[in-house]
This record gives sequence, C-alpha cells and structure tokens, in this order.
Amino acid sequence: MSLYPSLEDLKVDKVLKAQAQFVQSTSPAITEEASQPQAASYGTSTAGLYPNLQELGDYMGLSLNSDEVQKNLALVPVADSQVAVPSSTGLGGMVRPVTGNDVGLRRAEIRPGLREIILCKDESGKVGLRLRAIDNGIFIQLVQTNSPAALVGLRFGDQVLQINGQNCAGWTLDKAHKALKVAAEHRIELIVRDRPFQRTITMHKDSTGHVGFIFKSGLITSLVKDGSAARNGLLTDHYICEINGQNVIGLKDSQIKDILTTSPTAMTITVMPKFIYEHMVKRMSSGLLRSAMDHSVPEV
Repeated sequence: MSLYPSLEDLKVDKVLKAQAQFVQSTSPAITEEASQPQAASYGTSTAGLYPNLQELGDYMGLSLNSDEVQKNLALVPVADSQVAVPSSTGLGGMVRPVTGNDVGLRRAEIRPGLREIILCKDESGKVGLRLRAIDNGIFIQLVQTNSPAALVGLRFGDQVLQINGQNCAGWTLDKAHKALKVAAEHRIELIVRDRPFQRTITMHKDSTGHVGFIFKSGLITSLVKDGSAARNGLLTDHYICEINGQNVIGLKDSQIKDILTTSPTAMTITVMPKFIYEHMVKRMSSGLLRSAMDHSVPEV
C-alpha cells in the first residue's frame, strides 16, 4: 500500500484481509511433503503466494542473496534504540525525532490515510455532527461533546468522503445532512480523511515556559524572533485548532493560555489558515462553539 492510501487502496486492503482470513480458516495444516520446494507453473494451485528466497535470488534484476539482505538490514532502525546502525556503504543511520514518543504528538497526529468510522445515533436520533461544504467536499464543522461522533474520534476539519457507501464529492450541505438523518440508527458507515486543511507543529518551551508566539481570539498574530515557534515554522494569520491534540476552538484566550501553561515542555500546536477557518465556522456563534464543541482530551 502506498504512503498516502486512496479509497480504492482501502477497499483492496479489506478484500485482501478477508481473503487471508478465509484461507487461514479453511486451509488444512501444511504437511511436510507440501512444504518441500516444487517447480511452480503458471495457473496451478501448487504455486506459493510468496516464493522463497532461493526462487527470488535474481528477481526482476534484484540481487537478493543473503549477503545483500544482511547489508540492507543495517539501514533499518532498531526498535529499542534511538539510532540505527549505519550501513557499511557509508550512508548515515536514521535518527528518531526526540519528541517521537511524546503523548501530545500522538494525540495530535494527522494520518495521511483514510479511516472507516461506524456511527450510531443517540436517544434523540442525533450523531452530534454539523457539516460544511467547501470546494465540492464535505467537512466536519462541529463535533458536539459527549456525542456518538465525539466518542468515535471525529474532529473539527475532518473530511467526509463517503456516507454509507455514497461518495460525498459535489454534495450540497442539505444532501449531506439528509443522508445522516435518514440513515439507520445503529449503523452509519463513514469514510473520513484526517483534517486535510490543518497541520501540526512541535515546539519546545524555553526557560520562561514560552514557545514564542502571541495570539488574540485564537488567531496567531505575531512570532517572537528566534523563538521555538518561529524556528519550527509556525505562521501568523493561522487559528489555533488544537493544543497537544485537544480541541480549543471557541475557548476564551484565558482558557487557551491555561492549556498552554500546563502543557509539557515538548508540545504541539495544530493550526488552520485564517481564510479557511473563517469559512469553516461561518454563521456559527462563538457561544455555540464554546458550549457545544467537544474540547475533551483525546485518548491515545
């Protein structure tokens, strides 16, 4: 699967997993005779799905002998160490980021792939979502606190690609809301892409406990010269959406400041450009964002 999976990749992956489970549940135990190498022929059932290393000794021009494999293994990072062993070819080893295991970073992670979400309605027949149409796409404008949408991890800015198998591209807002309204109470299938308009920046506090930016009403207005925010690529005219993965949209500046103050030394800020953010929250009162939006701390 590619680094940035598509909807088609997701479907293929589900089919492959289902086939693998079926084979495992129906195939008998491999006998000693069957495990012996045999000549593979095209179209026969005796050909192995994954040829062994001897069969791949010179596959598509690749040299896969044991010496070559061992040499390339030196490039792979070791799970229990911070630095991988450099290879004998002189290439430098791969180094993990210092903040790679930070809890806030894991909470704020924006995954490049797709997620499949199964929603249920609450006792009022609601899922706790408010949507917004932008550039022929459907995006989540509001996730209500303690709602089914909040419980499954949906967030402000997530893009909804499918509702119950129907592609949402080009839909009007009314059509998207209607699809949720008429859906079954106990199962609503969504395909979602994580917050495509947002990006997360990791920063470190200085000796005074600051990362070096000034904000007003959630909007970043200026950066401190040579501060961690400026060094790591934070930009002005961006709204703060999350701090360490926690949604802060609609909160007062004093509340955001408290979250920043109590954050660990290594912290993350998730931001969205001003013109997109203002379009996302258009016609929504600040009171609604403050009272209805899910501001809980995500579970890791």
